[in-house]
Amino acid sequence: MDFSLTEDQVAIRDMARKFAAERVAPFADEWDEKAFLPRDLIREMGELGFFGCLIPEEYGGTDTGFLAMCLLVEEIGKASSSVRGAFNMQSSGTAYNICKNGSQQQKENYIPDLISGERLGCFAITEPDAGSDVFAMKLQAKKDGDSYVLNGTKTWISYATVADVAIVYGYTDPTSRTKGMSAFIVDMDLPGISTSILHKFGSNAFPTGEIIFDNVRIPENAILGKPGDGARILFSSLPDTRLNCGAGSVGLAQACLEASIQYCNQRVQFGSPISQFQMNQAIIADMAVEIEAARLLVYRAASQKDQGNKGNVLECSYAKYFAANTAVKAANLAMEIHGAYGYSPEYPIGRYLRDAKFYQIVEGSSNIHRLIIGMDQLGIRKANR
Repeated sequence: MDFSLTEDQVAIRDMARKFAAERVAPFADEWDEKAFLPRDLIREMGELGFFGCLIPEEYGGTDTGFLAMCLLVEEIGKASSSVRGAFNMQSSGTAYNICKNGSQQQKENYIPDLISGERLGCFAITEPDAGSDVFAMKLQAKKDGDSYVLNGTKTWISYATVADVAIVYGYTDPTSRTKGMSAFIVDMDLPGISTSILHKFGSNAFPTGEIIFDNVRIPENAILGKPGDGARILFSSLPDTRLNCGAGSVGLAQACLEASIQYCNQRVQFGSPISQFQMNQAIIADMAVEIEAARLLVYRAASQKDQGNKGNVLECSYAKYFAANTAVKAANLAMEIHGAYGYSPEYPIGRYLRDAKFYQIVEGSSNIHRLIIGMDQLGIRKANR
C-alpha cells in the first residue's frame, strides 16, 4: 500500500493551493456575505482543467483521476466551501455522469462546456416530500410522441437558479418504482421552467433553490441512458459526489486547524502565547489526528476508484461520514480556541462553522451514511454490490 503522491499529483495539489490562496481565500468572506457566485472564477477554474479530472481527453478533460480531483477539491474547499461546490456541479454530478451514461451526442454536446465552466450544471433529485427517500419523488415525465413532458417540483437544488443544464430525475412509470425512474438532461432555458432562491444558514456563495417544471417539453433524446435507468444512474453517481464532499470536508477541517494554530501562536494570555497551554495543545492534537484520519479515508476511496473499483459505495460512505463529522468538530474546536474573536466577523471561524454543518446534510445526511455502514456491517444489506 503506497501512501505517497506521484510528482504529477503533487504538482496538481500545489497548483490548486496557490490558486486557492491567491484567487479564492481573499474574497471568500465577502462572497459569502453578499451571496455572490463568482462565475468568472468558475470559468477560470475550468480553463485550468480543475473540472476535467474524471473526463477523457477527447471531451476536453485531463483524465487524471479521482485522487487528483480530491486534491483539487481539498485545497479549494480549504479556501471556500462554496467554491468547492462547483466540482460537484460541473464534474462529479453532471459531466462525469453524462460521460458514464450518455450517448455520444450527449457527451459531445454537454461535457466540454460543463468542464470548461462555459455552462453551469446542476442535478435535481430532492423534492418537497422526497429527501433521503428518493423513491418518494413525484416528478413525472410522460411520453408524448417524440417528446417527454415534465411536471413536478425539485427543491434544495444547488445551482438551481444559475444552471444552464440540469440532470433531472423523475418517473416515466410511477407504478414500477425502482424500474420506473428515469434521468434526463434538461436545458434550463426551456419554456415552463421557473426557479426561486432558497436562503441558507451558510455556504451562501453556493446558491440553492427550487425548480418548478410546468409542462416542460423535452426531446426524446434528452433521456440519459434508457427509460427505467434512473435509479441505477442516480445511485451509481452518489458515491462520486459524496467523495467530493468528503474531500471538501477535509479541506474545511484543515482550514480550521491552520487558523487555530496561527491564533494560538499569536494570542498572548497570562504572559505567554496560548500555544503554551496544555489544553490548547490537546485540542490541536485532536484536530490534527482526526483530520489526517479523514484525509486517508478520502484518499483510499479515491485510489480505489482510480484502480477500477468504481462501486466502492461503502468506502465512500466511510469517507464522507467521517470527514463531515470531522469538519464540524474542527470548526467547533476552532471556535473554542478563538473565543469571542471566533464569534466575530473579524475571523472566518463563523463561516467555517456554518459551512461545516452543510457537509453533514448534503449528499446523504450523516444518519443515512450510518445506516449504509450499519446495515453493511450487520449483513442486512451489503453496500458494495
